[in-house]
Amino acid sequence: MTLIIIFWMLLGIIFYAYIGYTVILMALSCFRRIYGYNISRAITDDFEPLVTLIIPCYNEEQFIPEKIKNTLGLEYPKEKLNTIWITDGSTDNTTKLLQGIPGFRVLHEPERRGKIHAMNRAMKEARTPIIVFTDANSMLNTSAIREIVRPFADEKTGCVSGEKRIAVEEKQMAAGAGEGLYWKYESFIKKLESETGSIVGAVGEIFAIRCELYDDVREDTLLDDFTLSLQVIRKGYATKYAPGARGSETASLTISEEIKRKIRIATGGMQSLMRMPDLVNPFKFGLLSFKFISHKVLRWAIVPASFPLLFIFNMLVLYFTDCGLLYCSIFGLQCLFYFLALMGKILENVKTRAFIFFAPYYLFIMNYAILTGFFRYFSGNYSVNWQKVKRT
Repeated sequence: MTLIIIFWMLLGIIFYAYIGYTVILMALSCFRRIYGYNISRAITDDFEPLVTLIIPCYNEEQFIPEKIKNTLGLEYPKEKLNTIWITDGSTDNTTKLLQGIPGFRVLHEPERRGKIHAMNRAMKEARTPIIVFTDANSMLNTSAIREIVRPFADEKTGCVSGEKRIAVEEKQMAAGAGEGLYWKYESFIKKLESETGSIVGAVGEIFAIRCELYDDVREDTLLDDFTLSLQVIRKGYATKYAPGARGSETASLTISEEIKRKIRIATGGMQSLMRMPDLVNPFKFGLLSFKFISHKVLRWAIVPASFPLLFIFNMLVLYFTDCGLLYCSIFGLQCLFYFLALMGKILENVKTRAFIFFAPYYLFIMNYAILTGFFRYFSGNYSVNWQKVKRT
């Protein structure tokens, strides 16, 4: 009986984290619409506050020419948009390429002290009510600034996340196909979370914050976007989602590069969970705590270990109990999942339209990376300096 109870607990955790939570959000969103809750407060198209766009760069010369063109092409009143590039530690031509361009301010120090230090330093130079952060390798759609500032017309909004897009080709290798599918799923969840109050965490490709709410972040912080958005939430403001503001980038070149990136994110996620334990207190944060536990705590601390344990306990149930067809069927589905993951591994360097193989494989490597990041955080074996990921 104990084996069966543990089995169903593990299965329930996995099902809830990836499906159940999304279904609940859909129900809450529908409930708010049916009963007339104002999901999107009145926002006017002529809301055009002063904005500072901050772009941290470290040896990004391969992206800088395109990023310059992309930034100059943003459709927002030029007199209301200030742009600060911060190139601390760069040893290539990044800083030189940015010099002398009207409307750009370039900050540079020879020492590399990490992205958070650069952001904290740039914020001391910002003088506008709204600050937008974006990455040097993320290309914004022309209306991105206008779209991401619109939710700030509601004074209860303190932070806004744009949408991360992965450039997708008709035929993809494992890294591109898996990452693209994952972010479509994540974007759907963020949309539902925003409709029901506040999202849990912004994306670094493009997010914005009220200048007055920015507090210097500890310089050993790994996930700046996630940490800043949670700081805003803890102050009683909402973090909203603006899918019309898109930051697009190419996929990781290979699965090994994607694993490297995911491990760092998982390490940073665990760091954030340990530093903000009060967010799991529903008496203090209400619905936000429910979202935080469902979307982040389960995904980063419990689900990765649940996958192998479920497989093991399913085998134990089959071996030690007089089980029925249901347990055999679930075991068969698990075997199919790992078979598809294996096929994804075999085909990871082959461009194909058969994305069905890459979804299980990406889910597998994502949870492997989270487990690795979990142990890396508690071992202390990590650096605040980002190791660049090779992209297609």
